[in-house]
Amino acid sequence: MSAFNQTVTHFVFLGLTDIRSLELALFVIFFIIYLLILIGNVLIIVTVASDRCLHTPMYFLLGNLSLIDICHSSVTAPKMLLDTFLSQKVISFGGCVAQLFFLHICACAEIFLLTIMAYDRCVAICYPLHYVKHVNLKICAYLVGGLWVGATVHSLVQTVLTVRLPYCGPNVIDSFFCDVPPVIKLACTDTYFTGVLIVSNSGMISLVCFLALVTSYVIILFSLRRRTAEGRRKAFSTCSAHLLVVVLFLGPCIVLYSRPASNFSSDKLIAVFYTMVTPLLNPVIYTLRNKEVKKSMQKLWLRKKIFFTRG
Repeated sequence: MSAFNQTVTHFVFLGLTDIRSLELALFVIFFIIYLLILIGNVLIIVTVASDRCLHTPMYFLLGNLSLIDICHSSVTAPKMLLDTFLSQKVISFGGCVAQLFFLHICACAEIFLLTIMAYDRCVAICYPLHYVKHVNLKICAYLVGGLWVGATVHSLVQTVLTVRLPYCGPNVIDSFFCDVPPVIKLACTDTYFTGVLIVSNSGMISLVCFLALVTSYVIILFSLRRRTAEGRRKAFSTCSAHLLVVVLFLGPCIVLYSRPASNFSSDKLIAVFYTMVTPLLNPVIYTLRNKEVKKSMQKLWLRKKIFFTRG
C-alpha cells in the first residue's frame, strides 16, 4: 500500500516515562546533555578547522565524526525535549518518516566513518611509509563522500520498507522517537518478511563493519609485536580512544538492529545511550586523551582571549 493511502495521519509517543516529576528531571538532564553535545562537538570542529597542524586525515575524520554526532543527536533530542511540556506527544506521519530517515542516515554514516578511522589507524601504525600514499586528505574526502552516499542508500531502503506497509491503527509508539522497529509493529499486516529484510539490511552493515574493525585491530596487534615498548604504548594510546567509541556506539546498534523488533523496555535505554550519551562522550574521549587536540584548543582559547582583550 502506498504511503499516500495511509489511514494513520499521526503517531503518539509514550516517551521514556509517564511519571511527571521524573519526566521533568529527565528534561533537565537531557537538556544539559544536548547542550554539552553541541558545545563539545562544535569546539572540536572549530579547533580542527582553525589549526593547520590538525589538517591531517586523522583529524579531518575526527571533525566529521563530531559533525555526525551533532546531526545524530539533533534528529531526536529537540523533539524529545519539546514533548516534555506537551500533554500528548504527537508527531505527524510525514514527520515520523523524516525522523527515522535522518536517524538511519546519521547512524549508518557514523558506523562507516568509524570503520574508515580504523583503516586510517591500521595504515598509520602498520604501514607508516605508505601512509601518505594510501591515506591523505583527498582520499579521505572521497571516502567521506562515499559514506554519505552509502548511508543515504541504506536509509532509503529502511524508509521504503517501512512506509510501504499499511497503517490503520493503533498509532501509539512505545518510544520517544520514530525508528523502524517500533513503527513497523503498528502495521496492519504481517511484517515478518519486512522485518527480516530490515534486520538483514541493518544487521549486515553493523556486522560487516564490526568484522572490518576487528580485522584492522588484529592486524595492528600483530604489527605491534615487533615494536619497542614505547612504540606499543604510543600505538595503544592512539587506538584506545577510537576503540572505546566503537564499542560504545556499535554495540548498542548491533543489539537494536540485528534482531527482530521486541517489547524489551531496555530498548529505550539503549536508544538513549546511542542517540544522546555516545555523542556526548565522543568529544570527551578524544580531547581528554589527545594532547594535540588539547594544545590546539588552548591556542584557540588564547587567540580569542587576546583578540577580545585588544578589542
